[in-house]
Amino acid sequence: MKQHVLVLYLATSALDAAVVGWSQYDGTGATNPTTGDGDEPPYETGVEALRDGWRLFQASQLIPPYPGHEYDTSFLKHEFFFEKLS
Repeated sequence: MKQHVLVLYLATSALDAAVVGWSQYDGTGATNPTTGDGDEPPYETGVEALRDGWRLFQASQLIPPYPGHEYDTSFLKHEFFFEKLS
């Protein structure tokens, strides 16, 4: 079995929130997707990925911002990892 990995960055920590960023990786070698190779996300929400057969295996830990840094820009913090096996 080979693994396909889909990383979705959502607008909030809810799986039904809009996708704001994404990456895909193909362990089979059949395709070579890269970050930024498309203008449209593969799914509108994390729930859509689940409905299409992707298995959620990791969600980022929710860490509150340090006091006084609530509006600083940084990494995309609502990160979800999905996989499909083939």
